[in-house]
Amino acid sequence: MSTSPGTVAFRHARDQLIALREDGARAAASWRWPDVGDSFNWARDWFDVVAEANEKTALWIVEEDGSERKYSFAELRRRSNQVANWLRERGVGRGDPVMLMLGNQVELWVSMLAVMKLGAVILPTSAVLVPHELADRVERAQVRQVIANTEDAHKFDTVPGDYLRISVGARVDGWLPFADASDSSAADVEASVSTDDPSLVYFTSGTTSRPKIVVHTYRAYPVGHLTTMYWIGVRPGDVHLAISSPGWGKHAWSSFFAPWIAEATVFVYNYVRFDPEALMKQLDRAAVTSFCAPPTVWRMLIQHDIERRPGALREILSAGEPLNPEVIARIKQWWGLEIRDGYGQTETTALIGNAPGAAVVPGAMGRPLPGVEIALIDPITGAPASEGEICLDLAAVPLNLMAGYLGSPEATAESMRGGYFHTGDVAVRDDDGCITFVGRTDDIFKSSDFKVSPFEVESILIEHPAVHEAAVVGAPDETRLNVTKAYVALAAGWAPSQETAFALLSHARASLPPYMRVRRIEFFELPKTASGKIRRVELRQREVEAATSGIRIAVEWREEDFPGLKRG
Repeated sequence: MSTSPGTVAFRHARDQLIALREDGARAAASWRWPDVGDSFNWARDWFDVVAEANEKTALWIVEEDGSERKYSFAELRRRSNQVANWLRERGVGRGDPVMLMLGNQVELWVSMLAVMKLGAVILPTSAVLVPHELADRVERAQVRQVIANTEDAHKFDTVPGDYLRISVGARVDGWLPFADASDSSAADVEASVSTDDPSLVYFTSGTTSRPKIVVHTYRAYPVGHLTTMYWIGVRPGDVHLAISSPGWGKHAWSSFFAPWIAEATVFVYNYVRFDPEALMKQLDRAAVTSFCAPPTVWRMLIQHDIERRPGALREILSAGEPLNPEVIARIKQWWGLEIRDGYGQTETTALIGNAPGAAVVPGAMGRPLPGVEIALIDPITGAPASEGEICLDLAAVPLNLMAGYLGSPEATAESMRGGYFHTGDVAVRDDDGCITFVGRTDDIFKSSDFKVSPFEVESILIEHPAVHEAAVVGAPDETRLNVTKAYVALAAGWAPSQETAFALLSHARASLPPYMRVRRIEFFELPKTASGKIRRVELRQREVEAATSGIRIAVEWREEDFPGLKRG
């Protein structure tokens, strides 16, 4: 097939980043976003080009029972063409929002490619959502087609709307069988698209309100993920595994765009119950070269004493929430590799990261990735500062930023006020330009007129063997305005007892300054969003309600309960 000017520009930019993967200073100074033109379609102009007659493995899926299947680039090109042509025959066209509620199965990757080839809009959706959440998404995103597994079809029985229903698996009354696409033509798909057209729509996690709808264009998201590829450090011929669930941005980051931009293999290990030993065996057997996992997985690997590094691993990464320095240090001691943290949002691709070969400051997010200009803005003065809200300077025209929030011009304007895109995250930048996360703007609280970063306190707590996870909030206090309250999910083998509470309060007292010290502690199952982020807003509200009622939470432990702990 012919190669478009957009493909040439994209490949040149990709090759530059791979060549500069361990020279962050040069990459930051010299690399520029490629001009791919006005009609670049990543699925056709990149994936299909590299997939032509390419029998190398693009996707490798292993199930918990040991069964597996490998799919070549050429096979995925052919199958996605068939699905695209089949969908077009059923009325799917440019701009149509197509909801995909599928697991880590080949039909997900094939459908994403097919929808892009048609110039339609991918709406990734988690299978854990319930009917009222699906109804909200179908209505607000104006969904025209739904592709879902047979076992989830019933969830749409009460979801109103005039949308085409397509089932993967056994036949379902009222649904078209996805399998019928295998009889369609595998001819290349010709469909018009503008790089300013919507390509993917994501619903945010909704930690504080109804989820906002993030719109990414055919330029911003596929081209923007050049930064994600650079941060991961994935190269042609590599095998990459990212533990992430379909329906959330990180899955597209690390299990779709970045590896295939690099012409690497996406490796998937499906399991029902997390088994660290089994996971490590798969990493070893598949010769996985780069592995990205959320902080929870890294902590579980430590708790299970996984000291042996899988043989082919070269890059290990973490994303989703900041990773505590103690975890990074332990894995480095065992594996001889440093976990490289990275940062971005549903509204962006990767923005900040510890790049391959760069010296890692434990607990730091790293430096702005090539092509990204980060400003830290003082939330009070609105001026640049060494500590402030992480923002993108809109004057620099950030390519890897959303087009806006669908149906909410007010929210879009608020997020882009004052000439900056506001992330809502606060960080500090040192003299060497390294950026360290402090907390969400709405998570940071004041105690005795000092600012307290929950992340800093949580990083200290997680060092104690009793702590699996922790969430810190401010509990209203008449004297100090707020005192530091820790909600703790205990590690296996520890009891939610007076002795454990005393041990943790003592540990925090010895490790933290007085204004930051944990004054109250409660053993608690941490509330989380569907994407796994802790909902501190629920915990803050719980503390406010307790303070308003004047009734102490019965199951919490306080400093004053232990005469051996002197207050200060």
